[in-house]
Amino acid sequence: MITIMPERIEQLFAGGLTRRLEPAQPLFHVADVVAFMYFVLQGQITLSRQTENGATVILQQAQSGQVLAEASAFSSTYHCNAQATRATHVRAVPVNLFHARLKQDANLSQVWTSYLASQVQSARMLAEIRTLRKVGDRLDAWLEQGRTMPPKGKWQDLASQLGVTREALYRELAGRRSIPTTLDSHTR
Repeated sequence: MITIMPERIEQLFAGGLTRRLEPAQPLFHVADVVAFMYFVLQGQITLSRQTENGATVILQQAQSGQVLAEASAFSSTYHCNAQATRATHVRAVPVNLFHARLKQDANLSQVWTSYLASQVQSARMLAEIRTLRKVGDRLDAWLEQGRTMPPKGKWQDLASQLGVTREALYRELAGRRSIPTTLDSHTR
């Protein structure tokens, strides 16, 4: 998978306004006009959408060094809600300035394109992982991507990413001899 250095992407947000969000504080809502692009400096923002039957679908959990709602750069309104998961700092630049920077700097535009490609690859891999029937298979596939287990208090976030209930993930972890930190360190 392509790895893009956050410092290069952060150049798109140079000189932007820094905003602090408290846990559960919204950043934007579905149908809000896209006025800014956001880069997560510290913390985590969750993008979600409600289905017609009221279920919440998590679209992204943007963390430090990630752009939030990348597709919004080319949309007039947001198609999801953004809310801080914990205390978070984001840097915001007006979307028109974001576009101008991409047009003015071919290297920066290439970095943005590479970043988007890596995000598509990640999204496709996660979608593929969610097609696996067994929770253990999903967890193993997720760990095979070089990820490590989050701290115990964040396992519910992992369950959400895997598309399983937290109870199902907890049962899977309890059934293993040890809690895996990476693929290399777990046994079934």
